[in-house]
Amino acid sequence: MSAGEDISMRRKKLRYRAWHRGTREMDLVLGPYADAHTEAMDAAQLDRLEALMSEEDPPLLKWVMGQETPPDHIDREFLDLVIADHHARLAK
Repeated sequence: MSAGEDISMRRKKLRYRAWHRGTREMDLVLGPYADAHTEAMDAAQLDRLEALMSEEDPPLLKWVMGQETPPDHIDREFLDLVIADHHARLAK
């Protein structure tokens, strides 16, 4: 597999995982984000998405909803991008 095919497959897998989280609420946050942004992401950005998606849904949802502050190991800058994208979609 070439590098281009490898990153393409990775994007496809991440989009699938974003829509099949286990909780509908997180599907509706991460699915549209992944659909809209993964094609333009490079490997480092995909790493950031993958790291965020490795978190469990209940705490992730609390962070997205602003109910709890994420722990220090969370890439807050990237989480803020996902949250802003979600709010923009809700505002439409």
